[in-house]
Amino acid sequence: MCAIFGIVDHHEASSLCYLGLHSLQHRGQEGAGIVSTDGSEPFAYRKKGHVSEVFSSGTLHRLKGTAAIGHTRYSTTGANTMANLQPLLMKSGLGWVAVSHNGNLINAPTITANLEKQGSIFQSTNDTEVIIHLMARSGQQEISEALIHALKLVEGAYSLLVLSRESLIAVRDPYGFRPLITGTLNGSRVFASESCAFDLIGAKYEREIEPGEMMIVPFNRPKGLKSLFPFEKKERKRCVFEYIYLARPDSLLFGENVHEMRKALGRKLAKEQPAPDAEVVLPVPDSGVAAAIGFAEESKIPFDMGIIRSHYIGRTFIEPRQSTRDVGVRLKLNAVGPTLKNKSIVVVDDSVVRGTTSRKIMKMLREAGARKIHFRVSAPPTTHSCFYGIDTPTRQELLASSSAIEAVRQFIGCDTIGYLSLEGLMEVAENKAGKGFCHACFSGKYPTESTG
Repeated sequence: MCAIFGIVDHHEASSLCYLGLHSLQHRGQEGAGIVSTDGSEPFAYRKKGHVSEVFSSGTLHRLKGTAAIGHTRYSTTGANTMANLQPLLMKSGLGWVAVSHNGNLINAPTITANLEKQGSIFQSTNDTEVIIHLMARSGQQEISEALIHALKLVEGAYSLLVLSRESLIAVRDPYGFRPLITGTLNGSRVFASESCAFDLIGAKYEREIEPGEMMIVPFNRPKGLKSLFPFEKKERKRCVFEYIYLARPDSLLFGENVHEMRKALGRKLAKEQPAPDAEVVLPVPDSGVAAAIGFAEESKIPFDMGIIRSHYIGRTFIEPRQSTRDVGVRLKLNAVGPTLKNKSIVVVDDSVVRGTTSRKIMKMLREAGARKIHFRVSAPPTTHSCFYGIDTPTRQELLASSSAIEAVRQFIGCDTIGYLSLEGLMEVAENKAGKGFCHACFSGKYPTESTG
């Protein structure tokens, strides 16, 4: 899960790219970068850290030009090093090219090994670099044709923005795993992972880039925009976990508002896993809030904020090290004693991965005086790893992959536990956003033959 943003034909391209990335910070916190161009040479800046830490007014001033693409990194492949930060910028016989990638190429290790045997030298351990090498070796003269050649050889998830001296190209894999949208800002063409980026800069949302679509935007010729579908058609498989946890609640994603989707999941959860003796419904903030509201509305149990989150701490799920994750839990959440004292409570969270965070939360609520804890999860048990752009643990580390529901309950330390069923999840998602979702992390049914 990373963020990508791009804009064409705007005199403040790099500044708007910065703002877009800032609104997409939740999709990656390890580092950020922007590549801009004036139609001839590229200007690039990448650094570890949050967007507001990476860029300054002086840095943005040096990123000249009327077109820019940006990226915030959350590593799914490759170490957290400067070499792996994006956009990747490289030169070849095609000229220079910059790439921002959200997703994961599951056959990248095999392709990398083969290319290295043939003499290719890789500058990073990032799977995105595979695309650039394949483009350079394609024999094609046009950037778009070289990109099509390269993408026909890779397998997996990709939403890409590709910048060259002639154009900006946006492309999404034929399954549509990861989101990518397009719109306009006073005649300028803009692209982003989520619509919240458009809201910040005042851009008008138009539509999603369709699965398998390539949109080519030539510089200084807005009417020359082309839309192609050069890849073999696949069954649509959008990531349902984007709705459950990844996306910002105010975003329009896959055609549906994320907050409303999460409330609907909470309502369905209340129907499937009621807690009739509970006196109050509490969310695990922040991603559990909307589902808890839906649960409270459906069950007619009062909603309250019994757990308070410090917003000065990053999201623990996407921190790369377990030691950091544990510290984050201790620093991030605190219970509101009077809301919990001697009460039977429902605690609603969006998902359970390792279970260590949930266990610490239950202990904290007990110590704050909760008499009985009903734990409800607005997603099915996470039993399989994701190979399409989310850095979930190995299957052995996933609590629900090797533990029965009762064992999960005992480990977490709640009195009762209830998950939303896969059937319930799919019913809600498909009723609101249409059919065609990947749920492999819950079902083990992977859309691709290979899983890396």
